[in-house]
Amino acid sequence: MTIPQLTPVQVAAGTTGARIVDVREPDEVATGAIAGSTAIPLGQLATRTGELDPATPVITVCQSGRRSQQAAEFLATAGFPVSNMAGGMNAWTQAGRPTV
Repeated sequence: MTIPQLTPVQVAAGTTGARIVDVREPDEVATGAIAGSTAIPLGQLATRTGELDPATPVITVCQSGRRSQQAAEFLATAGFPVSNMAGGMNAWTQAGRPTV
């Protein structure tokens, strides 16, 4: 399965109208998140997909891009239009993007 990979610059541009889903654990999210993102830990994603609109594109994010890739594959299988932010929050902060 091929999941589109987006750069932090593309995600920050917000041109996709997508919902950003942060699949990190709460303690990780507490260290800084993308403004407007929705925190759903990877382990809860299967039981919380009802919180997502299948008509709205989703961008998955984690710390390095691995867990969010897993989340993106799960969501794609469930019928969601999904992309993954390559490099995760590590790439986001290295690109100088702000966190909340």
